[in-house]
Amino acid sequence: MVNSIKIIFFGTPDFAVPALKLLADSGYQIVAVFTQSDKHIGRKQVLSPPPVKFKADNLKLKVFQPKTLKDNQVFEDFKNLNPDICVIAAYGKMIPKRYLDVPARGFVNIHPSLLPKYRGPSPIQTAILNGDKKTGVTIMLVDEEMDHGKILSSIEYRISDDKNYEGIEDDLAGLGAKLLIETLSEYINGNIQLTEQNHEQATYTKLLTREDGRIDWNKSALETYDQIRALNPEPGTWSTWKGKIINIKKAELADGKINIQNIQIEGKKEMAFQEFLNGHPDFTISDLN
Repeated sequence: MVNSIKIIFFGTPDFAVPALKLLADSGYQIVAVFTQSDKHIGRKQVLSPPPVKFKADNLKLKVFQPKTLKDNQVFEDFKNLNPDICVIAAYGKMIPKRYLDVPARGFVNIHPSLLPKYRGPSPIQTAILNGDKKTGVTIMLVDEEMDHGKILSSIEYRISDDKNYEGIEDDLAGLGAKLLIETLSEYINGNIQLTEQNHEQATYTKLLTREDGRIDWNKSALETYDQIRALNPEPGTWSTWKGKIINIKKAELADGKINIQNIQIEGKKEMAFQEFLNGHPDFTISDLN
């Protein structure tokens, strides 16, 4: 039955790649992949495809990269693919209602939090920033509101104190992909009872900006450490020193104190903090502001 189910996959970053791979490996008929446009990346601004496009091309899948889902021709192309169900993993855009109404089994989303906690665009980073000891992944149906739909399944994940955002995201991506495969066949076969979210308990995250990464050295060492591991590589954490921006790339917490490990001075390459200290032996943390 699996290979008779036609799926359209919506996803963009690394987080979405394990789910796309497992869907393909499990024999589902992926009729198309929708992902965001290629972007200029890095200091040299090289035009690069999103990770999902790279994986879809590798799997020889049909790829769409619409600038907007509001375009009528894009919608007609989508509708003509006649999907039975659509799967979303960090696509990065809200899905218009007319799309939601096309597949008979709707849209299923992989969301990296235990809904209704941490709806919105930055659930993993917000959990780390808040010092949470656990988070998880929720498989849910998509409706017109953000992360508001009924829950199909969920699984908890313990947040390790020594892992940064990228490591935690990788773990949750793998966990979410496996949970999706376990859940999807049960849902398609009508064996899952949907659970309404407790909307009164919903909390919301925001798009994190560069300003969110400015370090306030008056905060506790633990809060600063969580900020550094939550906001790198993007939007990054930083301070100023002698009028220059110092990007704090990596740190550790030891004996209640912050030990900076890697930094990047404005206009220069990332370096080990010890290398920086060798050239500036009079530097102290109190110089940062």
